[in-house]
Amino acid sequence: MKILLLGSGGREHALAWSMRHSPRARRLYALPGSDAIATLAEPIGADPCDPAQVLEAAGHIHPDLVVIGPEAPLAAGVSDALRARGYAVFGPSQAAAQLESSKIFAKQFMQQHGIPTARAEACETLAAARRALGGYSFPLVIKADGLAAGKGVVVAADAAEAEAALAAMFGGKLGAAGQRVLVEECLAGEEVSLLALCDGERYELLPPAQDHKRVFAGDTGPNTGGMGAYSIDSLLSPELRQQIAERVVRPALAGMRAAGTPFQGVLYCGLMLTAAGPRVLEFNVRFGDPETQALLIRAEGDLVEALAAAAAGRLAPQALRFSRVAGACVVLASGGYPGSFEKGLPIHGLEQAARRAGVMIFHAGTALHQQQWVTNGGRVLGIAAAGNSLAQALERCYAAAEEVRFEGMHYRRDIGRGRLAAHQPAAS
Repeated sequence: MKILLLGSGGREHALAWSMRHSPRARRLYALPGSDAIATLAEPIGADPCDPAQVLEAAGHIHPDLVVIGPEAPLAAGVSDALRARGYAVFGPSQAAAQLESSKIFAKQFMQQHGIPTARAEACETLAAARRALGGYSFPLVIKADGLAAGKGVVVAADAAEAEAALAAMFGGKLGAAGQRVLVEECLAGEEVSLLALCDGERYELLPPAQDHKRVFAGDTGPNTGGMGAYSIDSLLSPELRQQIAERVVRPALAGMRAAGTPFQGVLYCGLMLTAAGPRVLEFNVRFGDPETQALLIRAEGDLVEALAAAAAGRLAPQALRFSRVAGACVVLASGGYPGSFEKGLPIHGLEQAARRAGVMIFHAGTALHQQQWVTNGGRVLGIAAAGNSLAQALERCYAAAEEVRFEGMHYRRDIGRGRLAAHQPAAS
């Protein structure tokens, strides 16, 4: 097969790495790709969010499968344009992608189809949002309606934080994404991500993962695109997996079909495991980042075969197999991230880090300048590792991270630590 991958980040580097292992991947292209992805795929210089440019590139290479990595091209209707020309596409339509591109649409969809979620109020103006605050106790959650690269959610501890978040969103900090908001109750419990490969009717659940969104240890500081993740089967019991499948995934797919917009791609269920059962915090419509890195380091099956089957509407049971080992990913970020940061800083120690057992380094925001890797984004690298246990996987990640150096580099040193602490045997 000839495969066209859209995107340029750490998730796409992981997807390219995994697809390159497939015997079905005769030729792999990336649009636009990155210097790191170019070691695995042939780059195509074009805008992945411009349907016309993507169609022009596809017309030259005639891919057998198009895999769309990020959410922005899906929201821009790229998958619709490709399908209209007869291409097999892994990624939902623009209409189905509203589950991520509009928090308000997703909330109303969940309410319509009885999918358990937090109570919330949609607000079109700053005045309406301020009034809505009175209906909730603190802490509460404020969500920008549109796509905001993982930075559109604020957990406000008090009225002052809530007012500041609303003023920033309606004041244009997030552009059009923040011109409508959700004011939502804050759920208590443990967060888990559960992804499902979907072909419009059928689905296949992937192993669960847990992301770490806050920039600093102890889940403090502002939200980010994700500072690290881990994946172990024991995050969810078989009973909970079944409950989520029955109460979340199936009704979501049925609701999409009933609306005439069958969902083909990844349905990412961001969940809170509350005392009253699982509740959906958010839907995403693509692979998570950095959950993908922690998941694919565990994959044993053929990713290309699974994605092609979903795109063709013929997903089979256990389309993608995973080992019983643990997977983890630790993100190395630029100084100042998620705020402003400097680019072009030399990165040292990559070769030494990559030689460590069980480790794979995924490039999220790097560039190759005169044979030297330099920083080129807020989240720079994802250090992923597999291990026989979560403790071993994390140990491998952190040992490799210690080998890497660039000015201002910072990373969380507590990825997965809460899980490890909760399962430590009591001292005798």
